[in-house]
Amino acid sequence: MAKRDFYEVLGCPRDADEKTLKSAFRKLAMQYHPDRNPGDHTAEAKFKEVNEAYEFLKDPQKRAAYDRFGHAAFEGGGAGGRGFQGDFASSMSDIFDDIFGDFMGGRRAGGGARSGGRERGADLRYNMEITLEEAYAGKTAQIRVPTKIVCEACKGTGAKPGSSPKICPTCEGHGRVRAAQGFFSIERTCPTCQGRGEVISDPCAECAGSGRQTEERTLSVNIPAGIEDGTRIRLSGEGEAGLRGGPPGDLYIFLSLKPHSFFQRDGADIFCRVPISITTAALGGQFDVPTVDGGKTRVKIPEGTQTGKQFRLRGKGMPVLRSKEMGDMYIQAVVETPANLTRRQRELLEEFEKASSDETNPESTGFFAKVRDLFGG
Repeated sequence: MAKRDFYEVLGCPRDADEKTLKSAFRKLAMQYHPDRNPGDHTAEAKFKEVNEAYEFLKDPQKRAAYDRFGHAAFEGGGAGGRGFQGDFASSMSDIFDDIFGDFMGGRRAGGGARSGGRERGADLRYNMEITLEEAYAGKTAQIRVPTKIVCEACKGTGAKPGSSPKICPTCEGHGRVRAAQGFFSIERTCPTCQGRGEVISDPCAECAGSGRQTEERTLSVNIPAGIEDGTRIRLSGEGEAGLRGGPPGDLYIFLSLKPHSFFQRDGADIFCRVPISITTAALGGQFDVPTVDGGKTRVKIPEGTQTGKQFRLRGKGMPVLRSKEMGDMYIQAVVETPANLTRRQRELLEEFEKASSDETNPESTGFFAKVRDLFGG
């Protein structure tokens, strides 16, 4: 029986890209897999056919030859008969790498355990709290971080000084071993070296073979002016030392700002609520307010100031990170109602109330006029 066209087998056009081919192969391989179709010889034959087609089309050189010469490109060399037997494991590996690779931390995880046992060190997190004034001016902070450093005795190899790790005899340094199970070739972590590819017959006494020791380190951290709450600073290579001489991880510093007693921050702008007396609000006046840079500035209050009135002080806010620009400061007036009145103060307020008119209280007069209109007088 003549062989079917490989593209027809996978159900893909001849100009299909690699991703489309792989997707089609995965779908068909799962559909016709012998485990899903026990005793079905037709499904088994289709499974072999699908695998053979993908085995050639996934290889750019083989695909180019097939596109030009068809099946004749592989006749006589025995290649056509090896599609299922020879490289079946590598084809199925593509499926399981996609399905399970990220979940299991397998072959696509950056090669950590396979690179001669030198695994990358873990990243560290450090939470730092600073004041608003420190965020305004910037600072250099000293922090102490408990971490794992390279063992001085063995220089990170994990082996006793004078000796060195040896290639694992079980996996020959690959960190993984394969075992055939029916149609599958299952790859798993080497049980001898635990995926490191190396074994240590005589471990270092100082670090027990890990190549690392625990120590508290002092680091200098630069906090730039204008830094915002929740900012993350990354110190490359300042995390834990890698296992057996592997590259170190990173240190991430998460910044948070302490609540201020009377300033609130919104980006580069600063907001401050200032209570003023009823007489100052009515007659006008002025007062001094502190600024985030440690100074103070004078604010003039016009006559008839109402609660919620904002006064803008340009350039008195926070620095904009990595810029020469400055935010603004907003003063919000809050008119304070007198409390704990003396008899004389009460008499004066009653006299003031009798002398008041619609012009004295325009907002309340207008409001109650609308209420009367709404409810028909």
